[in-house]
Amino acid sequence: MADTQQVEERREARRAAKAERTAARLAKQIGAFARTHGGAEGQIAYIGERGARIVLVGEDGNWGDLVAPTYPIAEQAVAKSGITAHDSFDGEFAAKVTTGEYEWKRMAGIQVGNG
Repeated sequence: MADTQQVEERREARRAAKAERTAARLAKQIGAFARTHGGAEGQIAYIGERGARIVLVGEDGNWGDLVAPTYPIAEQAVAKSGITAHDSFDGEFAAKVTTGEYEWKRMAGIQVGNG
């Protein structure tokens, strides 16, 4: 019985270490985005079994996203990165996003069936 418990404890320790490495890698990517775009803010959205999407909006209006395998890892990554996290993607935060010609053409193509 003790052997089974020790095996499970080692597995859990490996899972926790992997989650920590993943969060650190994502935080590094978030930091790089923020440095490139004069700062950044973000929002985490649960996307089901795939995990959580971290939407980033730079101070220059450029945006990007990352996908974390779980919501808690996404939260950990955002906290490690030091950016401001919003509860929702609306209002003043959403208004900071600038879209270019590509996005407008892509959105229009989807609307008329050319996407």
